[in-house]
Amino acid sequence: MSLSTALKSRSDNQCELCTNNADLSAYIVTPKNGESDDDYVVTCKTCAEELQSDSLNEDHWRCLNESIWSTVPAVQVLSYRTLKSLATPWAQDLMNTMYMDEITQEWAETSDDQIIHQDSNGHILKNGDSVVLIQDLSVKGANFTAKRGTAVRRISLVQDNAEHIQGKINDQTIIILTKYVKKS
Repeated sequence: MSLSTALKSRSDNQCELCTNNADLSAYIVTPKNGESDDDYVVTCKTCAEELQSDSLNEDHWRCLNESIWSTVPAVQVLSYRTLKSLATPWAQDLMNTMYMDEITQEWAETSDDQIIHQDSNGHILKNGDSVVLIQDLSVKGANFTAKRGTAVRRISLVQDNAEHIQGKINDQTIIILTKYVKKS
């Protein structure tokens, strides 16, 4: 989902975690049913960088005291997972005060370590999807160039690498980087 679409569908134009309104982006949360139109959180640059880092800044995440009461399930899930990662007494206490419906609770507790394959636009790819190349790609070892706009049907996901998919082009099975495709 693009940031402009995300911001239009959410009214405040601010980070849904810390309420900062600078450098906003849509942060994808592991979808609950494989496909969800509401699987993102609008985050500021600071929150997005923190979520990608290996160690969390405990002081920054005290903002979750407010965001846990959001009515948006994705915000609740991301808040819950972040608090769980902090593993401090105040974070545990805050987690214990959260209320989520049963479906959201299941979503929050599913492993966010699973590998999610996304195309160049952030759309989630599944086995069997069709994609289109967004630029010419030189195929190593096969002596041909896959042209931009080439459709690749019935892709397979490389299970241990979120940046790789497998597909057939010119009757050759090749590995393609997800940043060079868009879902069709």
